[in-house]
Amino acid sequence: MASFDAILFDLDGTLCTNDQSGETIYDGSFAAAGIERFGEPTDLWAALDDPPDPDDPEGHLASGFERVAAKYGRDSVDTTALARGFIETVDHTAVSFLPGAEAALSTARTRSHIGLVTNGPERRQSVKLDSLGLDGAFDVVVFAGDMPRRKPHPDPFDRALDALGVAPDSSLYVGNSLEFDVGGAQRAGLDAAWCPEDNTEANDLDPGAYTPEYVLRSLHEFGEIFDARP
Repeated sequence: MASFDAILFDLDGTLCTNDQSGETIYDGSFAAAGIERFGEPTDLWAALDDPPDPDDPEGHLASGFERVAAKYGRDSVDTTALARGFIETVDHTAVSFLPGAEAALSTARTRSHIGLVTNGPERRQSVKLDSLGLDGAFDVVVFAGDMPRRKPHPDPFDRALDALGVAPDSSLYVGNSLEFDVGGAQRAGLDAAWCPEDNTEANDLDPGAYTPEYVLRSLHEFGEIFDARP
């Protein structure tokens, strides 16, 4: 039975999820900004259809609030204040493991080097690792949010593998995003396991134009990869 020399994981939406409700964060955005609430969290999620810019999360959120304000006919709303309120409301310590994540990490540790490659900056992601009890749990951690180029660029993957002294073609990356995780890992020469956060039905797992080597309904299926790999 073949294995990998290194197994790297994504963090948000792969190993963990934020436990705050969308309602709490949305309502807190208005409360922090001192603005009378309009709209619903679903309006904002729908408006944030573009991938966030790690260099300007405030601007990304402000653009979303602009669209929601336009939908509800609210002129002259300080959407920058709403974006700041959103950021202030999010509690990065309020995280928990997704189903199967702890078992997947345990399995990976027994088989190879393990690492974490996340697009978030260290200041935000390190508190999540502390809350999850994962501080020091990985052989290498790459906070790509602090790098000039992030996933899906190969640089974050290259940095992790260079630190481990492992070749890409003997490595696996596990993540929930087709564009950033699957596409990024494969550009860097790794195999990719796609595990979307919210899809549990087999017929929902359609990678579209992407071709991940492995598709998982949840990380409970992670151990099956080692039986499937030729």
